[in-house]
Amino acid sequence: MTWQPYYHGNGIPRETALPPAPPWRSFPARSMGDIFQPPEGLVEAINSALHLRRPLLITGDPGSGKSTVIDSIASELQLGRVLRWHITSRSILDDALYRYDVLGRVHAQQLPNEQDRDDIASFLQLGPLGTALLPHDHPRALLIDEFDKGDFDLPGDLLDVLERGEYEIKELARHKEPMIEIREWGSNIVHPIHRGLVTCRSFPVIVITSNGERDFPAPFLRRCVRFHMPKPTPEFLHAVVRAHLGSEISEGDSASNIIETFLERLRSGDLVAIDQLLNAVYLLTSPEAPPAQLRKDVQDLLLRELTRT
Repeated sequence: MTWQPYYHGNGIPRETALPPAPPWRSFPARSMGDIFQPPEGLVEAINSALHLRRPLLITGDPGSGKSTVIDSIASELQLGRVLRWHITSRSILDDALYRYDVLGRVHAQQLPNEQDRDDIASFLQLGPLGTALLPHDHPRALLIDEFDKGDFDLPGDLLDVLERGEYEIKELARHKEPMIEIREWGSNIVHPIHRGLVTCRSFPVIVITSNGERDFPAPFLRRCVRFHMPKPTPEFLHAVVRAHLGSEISEGDSASNIIETFLERLRSGDLVAIDQLLNAVYLLTSPEAPPAQLRKDVQDLLLRELTRT
């Protein structure tokens, strides 16, 4: 097969079947945990965090695989579905603990035949952090992603909850019913909450990622096990490509040359990500790879420096 320009840019409608997607762009998305390649030192950091029941704070460049670490841990230790809390500048701790639809409840109480009902459980749902802190017999896996994007006070707020291992749902603490069942995050599974207090039984396995856009206070840092993703070596990149694409790499072949170009970009100070490398290797070594006169243009496009628009 040869390079197929599915899109021609001439405005002429046509029916066409797109090529198969790369494994990491196929949906429903599968976990990357079983093919994750840990860099040197990460295994020791993970085991330290597990022994100490402390969060693992991973820093490093974007696209270095920080967020995939929790999938690898959860897959190998059979911790079940990973809970994910993606941080933005608007993230607050309360939303990660639980969500309360107060307006929806008020509206429901105004409907006919609803005045005598007080079904508060229908308007409450635990957040990803709140679900992780439920009294499970076995720990849950929680990813707190891009923590450096959060508000200045967020590390201190999170630290308080993690140190106590419990939190209160204020709306239930003063409710007339002592026991109310609340849905966990991303599921219809419900858990009984007594007097609004949730107390952890088995501390969750928590991975916190940061792109290094801000510093964290010392009290927060000293309660985490910290690991910085190192710059990738040729051996590490070869292992990553083999794991994702299932193909061997020989010196001088197309994949090896792309990896060397990627490493040269890193050595020169360019910010490029491993998933960009995988995209380039996948496309440029496939049966539908572009012809020689287009290869450099496509490679430059796929390995474009991340700080440039």
